[in-house]
Amino acid sequence: MDTLAALGHGFLVALTPYNLLWSAIGVTVGTAVGVLPGIGPALTVALLLPVTYGLEPTSAFIMFAGIYYGAMYGGSTTSILLNAPGESGSIVTAIDGHAMARQGRGAQALATAAIGSFIAGTIATAALTFVAPLMVKMALLFGPAEYFALMVLALTTVTAVLGSSLARGLASLFLGLALGLVGIDMQTGQARLAFGVPELLDGIDTVVVAVGLFAVGETLYVASRHRFETEEIYALKGSKWMSREDWSRSWKPWLRGTLLGFPIGTLPAGGSEIPTFLSYLVEKRLAKKPEEFGKGAIEAVAGPEAANNASAAGVLAPLLSLGLPTSATAAIMLAAFQQYGLQPGPTLFDNNPELVWGMIASLYIGNVLLLVLNLPLVGFWVKLLLIPRPWLYAGILVFSSLGAYTLNNNVIDLVILWVIGLLGFGMRVLNVPVAPCVVGLILGPLAEQQFRRALAISQGDPSVFLTHPISAALLIIAALLVIGPMVLRYRSNGVAKSAGKSNGASPSGTHPAT
Repeated sequence: MDTLAALGHGFLVALTPYNLLWSAIGVTVGTAVGVLPGIGPALTVALLLPVTYGLEPTSAFIMFAGIYYGAMYGGSTTSILLNAPGESGSIVTAIDGHAMARQGRGAQALATAAIGSFIAGTIATAALTFVAPLMVKMALLFGPAEYFALMVLALTTVTAVLGSSLARGLASLFLGLALGLVGIDMQTGQARLAFGVPELLDGIDTVVVAVGLFAVGETLYVASRHRFETEEIYALKGSKWMSREDWSRSWKPWLRGTLLGFPIGTLPAGGSEIPTFLSYLVEKRLAKKPEEFGKGAIEAVAGPEAANNASAAGVLAPLLSLGLPTSATAAIMLAAFQQYGLQPGPTLFDNNPELVWGMIASLYIGNVLLLVLNLPLVGFWVKLLLIPRPWLYAGILVFSSLGAYTLNNNVIDLVILWVIGLLGFGMRVLNVPVAPCVVGLILGPLAEQQFRRALAISQGDPSVFLTHPISAALLIIAALLVIGPMVLRYRSNGVAKSAGKSNGASPSGTHPAT
């Protein structure tokens, strides 16, 4: 009952004309930028992070919620009409969605994506409403040792999951941890890694790093790989509405995708990639016409898009209640909280209830606004795909530079932005994930603070991290995330070698000569 009362208060906050305006701006801008090819939700939120710097926190996060949901939907337009997924969660949508566009059924593919996103987003937001407070009650049992262990788990999770190589993920993480050390040590008052530059004594702004890695670095990478050839955009033909058969083939995948997306999104190894691929496999297994998959099956668009948007709400549950980012976009949202001097977790629900519940309520409102925007205005979003790529990439770089400079009106921030941006470009070329770097930058100093606090309480006894059950369990899980893949890889290599030896042995070589 307390949850419903808090949600009701959140609606009172979100439905004020001022906040409603920012929610509408958020979903509109999020969809518009998300529709542009090569730009996913993480880049969208990072690009627009400096814009909200002067806003009041509650209005800013209501706008961020709209940007996040809008960008998650916007990627489907690019995937279906251009076969260019803006982010990994839209890869599966592109398979059958683009096939439908080639058959002249692009409007129906976009419609099932929009309606499925609305249904999945609304159900998943309702689940978020009740799951997040339960996570907060669990987090209230945490002390400094438990918080340190939780942050170690967050660091190892993002490092192990967001990338094909554990070594590359760890390299990105340690870079972020090193950047987090820059500035004055709050306990001793000593300057660390400032190299005599006064502007670095306050540390490196997380927003500058996030924009540098996700906006500048990503844009340079995408531009370097693009051949600037004319791409074919399939026009929307015939009826813009779904037929009765389309509805009957879509509603069950919408619900199944939601049931897959939200719980997997809340897990440390969740994100949007796993539930979208699982949804595709489930729909293919249950379909009456599985032979249509890969050739334009509407179920293959409805299910994965629902799973994609449901996972977006799932990602917010551990982020808001525990401060645990489980995706690249969540890492950027964490940087947004850092921008306002806020730390997600149980104290956020107690100290800033208007912000938290206003943001959750705005997700319901944003879903309705997205449905109203995307169904009748789909033709307008398609025209955005006609923007020449050089103009698009140049605009992003200029906008990123202006945003970073206006944070503190400091030229040093511009220098850091472009150094980090070039570093991010190099990381993308070498296939090094960038999300662990941002997470390390944000959580590193907080983990250090909790580590020192736990040692101070225990009078310097390091066993405090293992004698507390919750702390010990979290550290064991973190260790398994790092060691587990290495052991599995070693065993699979051993099995492959033994199989190779058994296949390579010749019959004559097994018997002595007579």
